[in-house]
Parts: sequence; structure tokens; C-alpha cells
Amino acid sequence: MQHLYCPECGTEHEASADEPWRCPTDGHALDLETPPLPDGNPLPVSQLDTRRGLWTFHEFIPVDQRVTLGEGFTPLVDAPHWDAEFKLEYVSPTGSFKDRGATTTLSRAAGLGVEKVIEDSSGNAGSAIATYAARAGIEADVYVPADVKQSKLMAIQRSGARPVRVEGTREDVTQAAIDAVENGEGWYASHAWNPAFYAGTMTFAIELAAQRDWSAPDAVVTPVGHGTLLLGAYRGFDVLERAGIIDSMPRLLGVQAAGYAPIADTFHGSPETEDDHPNDIADGIQIREPARMDQLVDALEATGGDCIALGENIVENTLDALHRRGFYVEPTCATAPAALTKYREMGVLDEDDDVVVPLTGSGLTTL
Repeated sequence: MQHLYCPECGTEHEASADEPWRCPTDGHALDLETPPLPDGNPLPVSQLDTRRGLWTFHEFIPVDQRVTLGEGFTPLVDAPHWDAEFKLEYVSPTGSFKDRGATTTLSRAAGLGVEKVIEDSSGNAGSAIATYAARAGIEADVYVPADVKQSKLMAIQRSGARPVRVEGTREDVTQAAIDAVENGEGWYASHAWNPAFYAGTMTFAIELAAQRDWSAPDAVVTPVGHGTLLLGAYRGFDVLERAGIIDSMPRLLGVQAAGYAPIADTFHGSPETEDDHPNDIADGIQIREPARMDQLVDALEATGGDCIALGENIVENTLDALHRRGFYVEPTCATAPAALTKYREMGVLDEDDDVVVPLTGSGLTTL
């Protein structure tokens, strides 16, 4: 079982059901030891047995046990209206890319003998953790905002998990979950803090490269709340580059909801525009304090990337355009294609740049 370590102070922590959820010394988010780089040339995707989903790339994943529902190898399709390719993460078992992190997180929990997990989520991550906990036979408490969408609440309840509604801000929900963890009520399966989650989201990059005959696009545009997909993608592309499997890293470009945009503010300040009004449509990324903000900023800067904030109008218009072209996604998902258009208008991307956009969540989760 892989140990945890603090990338800030270097302290190592033994793997156990009682392991810390963050560094006891400096409070920094912990990471898992990285597996050795794979040797040799990877097989073309036509020769891979993809029936194991993302676990096809088990040698990249620092988790031994497998709790799986066949997640991964989501379709990569042309999107001519946007002059891009879309990776359809919303066809995952629970309807979002969060299944990538849920399978590795619950796999690690099962390997450690964890009896109960605790998560805090506005929706998709909670549904994913609850579902994979059910698959693993592990109890789960999922802390949610009091006004959580009914569809997402039902997904949590029907899996057998216990939803815990918390009044107040999204930060209040997180704090309530942390209080429960520190009171010994369960193992923190946080999609933001738990390093095993990022071991799953990094497979997005590995899978994407495989689907493109082991090449990377010029850029990838992703929504950013806690940034689990963006940071996972960075780690995946970084491993591929260091192993000599891809020639270079793509630029990573993020998008946040206006009013909830600490990373965009780091790059651009806080402009007073119409987009400065809080974006309440993109509820899945309404995060003011990302748990790994320093790592996210480092990842963006390392790839020559950027992060912008968008208001409701462009996101709502893009959502309509997606639905009219056959992509039945949730509102938060529309932020990335909307940002692609904006980045081209800004001159950050050229018209002939090869761009991939993940469509992160299904419209079915908002019914």
C-alpha cells in the first residue's frame, strides 16, 4: 500500500485507516507516492483490452485494490461547431468525471480496511463516492448544502449513503465534514483533499493520449472548482512526458464561475465587468477556497496556461448550443466550451489550435 507524503515539508505518513487527511505539521494537502515510470513503448489503443476501463492503465495508478463499475474510456468525439474534440465524461456510471476519482479513492479505502467514509459535495462527487462506497460495501456519510438539487440528493440516498444537510455556505459544508472526520466518525474520502482521488483523475490524460495514438493536444480547457480534473490531467500528462510517451505537455486552460474565481483572480485580478456578478448557474464549481490552490496555479503556470471567470449569460447560451447539438450536459459543464470561445476571442488560442474539452457532467443529474 502506497504511503502518503507532504510535498511541502517532505514528511511521510504510513498508510492506514487512521492516516491523516492533511499534513499534521503544516496543514498542506498530502499526496501518494508516485509509481515508477512505465518501461517500453505503449500499445496502440486498438491493441489495448479496454474492458477494464481506466484500470487498463493500472501501472500508472498507485492503488492496489480495485472497486470498479467499468468507468473510463469515455468517448472522444468531434465537435465541429467549436472546432474542437469533446471527451464525453458525462457517460460515466454516475454521470460525471468524478467516477474516475471515486473508483481509486474507494479502492484505497477498501484496501486499508476502512469501515466508513465521509465526503462533502454539492452533488456529483457525493453521488460518485456514495455509489462506489456501496460497491465496496463501505458505509458513507455525504455532507451536502441544505439546498442541494433533489436529483443529486436522491442519488446519494438510493445508494444507501446518509446525506447530512448543512445550512450556510459551501465552506460551512466542508467544515462540518472535517469536524466529523476529526471526531473520529470516518475516513475523509474528500474529492478535494484525498490524494487517491487525483490518482483517478490523472487517467483522463492517459486515456486521452491513448485515444489520440499517444499524442497530446495543443490545449485542454476544463472547469475549475476544486480543480480535481485539471490537476489530475496535469499529473497524467506530466507522467507521460517524463516517460517519453508524449513529446510535450498541452496548455491547461481553466474556467471558473464569476463570483467564485480565486484562481482566475490570481491571473487577472478582479475585473469589474458583467461577468463579475456571481454565476449561480454553474453550481458545481462554486468554490471560493480550493484545497490545492497552490498546486493548481503551479500546474497552470508550468504549462503556459491561464484561468478566466465567466458569468451566467455566456454559459447559459453555450448550454443551449450544446443541447441543440446532441450533448445533454449539466449547466456547469457548459463553462468549458464557453471558455474555449472566450480564449479564442482573447487571442490565447488560435483558430487552428488542436483543443480538447471534457464535458464533465450529465444533464440527467439536474432533473
